Amino acid sequence: MIKKKVPMRKCTGCQEMKNKKELIRIVRNDEGVFSLDTTGKKPGRGAYICNSADCLEKAFKNKGLERSFKSAVPSEIYDELKTQLERAAR
Repeated sequence: MIKKKVPMRKCTGCQEMKNKKELIRIVRNDEGVFSLDTTGKKPGRGAYICNSADCLEKAFKNKGLERSFKSAVPSEIYDELKTQLERAAR
């Protein structure tokens, strides 16, 4: 039986390598528009963050998303992530 390779990605908040399916992807497309990628298949530059409020707070404080994209990330993206995390916690 062949073992399938599990894609690993680094969280921009806690800097830990985790399974790609466990993380939330934030995408910047060619026009520079940021969005959340729930499917993991949107085209563009992506950055990953854990599904926890602590990692989101760490990424905000150490500017992890800004470093990944090499540009400023709008505060709306952080707000969107926060609401998505609150919905997932319920």
